[in-house]
Amino acid sequence: MACGIIGVTARKSHGASSRIAEIVKKGLEKLEYRGYDSVGVAAIYDNKIVVRKGKGKISEVNRRVKLDKVLGWTVVGHTRWATHGAPSDVNAHPHIDCNGRIAVVHNGIIQNYVELKKELIAKGHRFRSETDTEVLAHLIEEYLKEGNEVFQAFKRALRRVKGSYAFGVIVVDEPDKIFFARRDSPLVIGVGEGMNFIASDIPAFLEHTRNVIIVYDGEVGFITSDSIYLEDESGVPIDVKARIRKIDWTPDMAKKEGYPHFMIKEIHEQPRALRDTFRGLDESVEKASELILEARRVYFVAAGTSYHACLVGDYLLNVLAGIPSLSMISSEYKKYRKSIGEGDVVIAVSQSGETIDTLMAIRVFKENGARVVSISNVVDSAIPRESHYTIYTRAGPEIGVAATKTFTTQLLVLSWLSLAVAEKMGKLGKGEAEKLRRELERTPSLVSDIIARYEGVTKKLGEELVNSSNAFYLGRGIGLPIAMEGALKLKEIAYIHAEAYPAGESKHGPIALVEPGFPVIFLVFEDEWKRHMLGNIEEMKARGAYAIGVIPEESDFIEERLDKAIVIPKLEPIVGTIVYSVPLQLIAYYAAVAKGYDPDKPRNLAKTVTVE
Repeated sequence: MACGIIGVTARKSHGASSRIAEIVKKGLEKLEYRGYDSVGVAAIYDNKIVVRKGKGKISEVNRRVKLDKVLGWTVVGHTRWATHGAPSDVNAHPHIDCNGRIAVVHNGIIQNYVELKKELIAKGHRFRSETDTEVLAHLIEEYLKEGNEVFQAFKRALRRVKGSYAFGVIVVDEPDKIFFARRDSPLVIGVGEGMNFIASDIPAFLEHTRNVIIVYDGEVGFITSDSIYLEDESGVPIDVKARIRKIDWTPDMAKKEGYPHFMIKEIHEQPRALRDTFRGLDESVEKASELILEARRVYFVAAGTSYHACLVGDYLLNVLAGIPSLSMISSEYKKYRKSIGEGDVVIAVSQSGETIDTLMAIRVFKENGARVVSISNVVDSAIPRESHYTIYTRAGPEIGVAATKTFTTQLLVLSWLSLAVAEKMGKLGKGEAEKLRRELERTPSLVSDIIARYEGVTKKLGEELVNSSNAFYLGRGIGLPIAMEGALKLKEIAYIHAEAYPAGESKHGPIALVEPGFPVIFLVFEDEWKRHMLGNIEEMKARGAYAIGVIPEESDFIEERLDKAIVIPKLEPIVGTIVYSVPLQLIAYYAAVAKGYDPDKPRNLAKTVTVE
């Protein structure tokens, strides 16, 4: 999935030599959503590299080995989600060469590490870990032995490596530099005053600078405390000053601000995130809609929560615009590599803009001649850069692994885009389209009202689900993707097995599992499926189900058949997708908390999947 890396190099005037390690440790805490089975740091001090690392979360490992007390003004750190080698003290990053003069941190997978490792062992290198990453340290060591300067040795080593990576490397021979490279895994540079950074994500250094450079695929370089060197894949130096962007995120946006977890903070931030996304909608929507109008076929591609957003976009293009679009899970893209091509449009949705399966999919489809529209929350990330047009959500940094505000802002963008296409096609009159847009513009205040009105109710419902081992989420039409998202949330943070089904399909098998007390959550929208849902409720109640409904106002004939109801104002279904999502997020959050789990760091998961 993903790991988090950070590197800091600073002037000695920045204070005590342990201060940089403190900055790195805090940065790692902000990256812990990317992986948290082990952690480590390496620093150059007194002509040697000191490594401290171990299995466990940052707080646990720091208590044991004092990560934040390492001395040195050039420090790299890593928080890991295991890909090669089980979580252990020895497999934790950083990894070093035979002589302990090179240290490497890495996000990604080296695909040819087995053959490289055999070659290096034959030359006398001693490996300490089971990881793929360690081969890079030994490759650099080997090329330094041949008389190469450090940067040249680093680049020669990179040419031998196949796979995905973001590397941070320190070498005793050049103690004021951190060398870096990127291929298919995210990497950004933070440009400070007498202090520069590399990191997997901006929040790692946001407390110190808002000036960033996004490193592109194939680029390589190094930072010192006062300079940045960057070159492209061909070895041509890049004007870094022209690449600096000042982001509008504030440090407070990446802090909990008094909330017990990032997830609940981010749920409460949704009104603001939706408002900011509205304000950010620009001509990119117009350009994307024109591209869709010219398309032979339209496909949506995404993973996880973003895939559920795609299903909503797919539904709206079909229902509003009459365009027979299709959604795919991005890791299954190879099924379509011969059928998607010239004249087709692919809409790629990724909150990070770095989801590796989605990135690989759009590359294949682009090679076939398809045009790509992306929707992302991170400006200048990999997927937007490789797209023809991008529409950005403005959710701000999302730290919790379970997507909340990025999901609802994706729904907003996809709804707005679908309306634009439907209006241009003449499937919606101008007045009808304007009415739906005005309804969408109400979502920030509607979401705010729902949180205020139902947080207590959802907390009790979450606590009631603690003793359940299974649950169903049922919906029809546009409610089905929201049911899927609700079930995913309960699974990923509360570890309760939950399945979403088309409600009409539930009697074709799933109903056999229902027994007294079995929780079933119904998503009932104010649409043509509303009365059909009543029949599904009756079927489940007849088998003893504990029936919970998210339903529209003035649906007394439905509410009286439910055990618990969350009543939502009557809304157009296009708006309901956003508003109905929020109580489901809250139910999952409070179920996780009631079970004693950390919803920000669900086991075995990472925020951004950056390996195939």
